[in-house]
Amino acid sequence: MTSQRCTGKGPVVLVDHRDLTFSHRGGPPGGASVARALTDEVSPNMGVGFARWEGAEVSWTLLYDEVIFVIEGRFELSANGVAYSVEPGQVLWIPDGTEVTYAGHALFGYVVYPGNWKERQLGK
Repeated sequence: MTSQRCTGKGPVVLVDHRDLTFSHRGGPPGGASVARALTDEVSPNMGVGFARWEGAEVSWTLLYDEVIFVIEGRFELSANGVAYSVEPGQVLWIPDGTEVTYAGHALFGYVVYPGNWKERQLGK
């Protein structure tokens, strides 16, 4: 992966989840880990990465819009009193401010906007 910033007709970046370092985000019980695929230097506008969920449950209130796309397994999400079971080939869009609980056993990709949401929250 390149750390060069993409603007205009800049370089295309190919990222393989198998080359990333995953960080622990939940469990036990179970486990949850995430890996950022694109740095802020590549795109400050979008946060893109992969996650592995292995039975952990993690609750969170989103501070960004999020898209989740399942690659393997079954991802489970609870939001606003509704349970979603997401399989490979399906996508979830979750709006900013939604209280969620992530669960299941899956490898999935995610995209968040804005990608620099942490900076924006600290700046408030």
